[in-house]
Amino acid sequence: MSTLESVIWHVLGYAAMPVIIFSGFAVVAVVSIWLLSLGKDKNV
Repeated sequence: MSTLESVIWHVLGYAAMPVIIFSGFAVVAVVSIWLLSLGKDKNV
């Protein structure tokens, strides 16, 4: 494997975990807000 390939794979490896964690937080936040909006009174 060349140096460039090694650098690319290391960057992808180190970037994967924060992306997975932050996207998980975003999905949970969106679903939570959607569920909370279902229960609020629409006649305001």
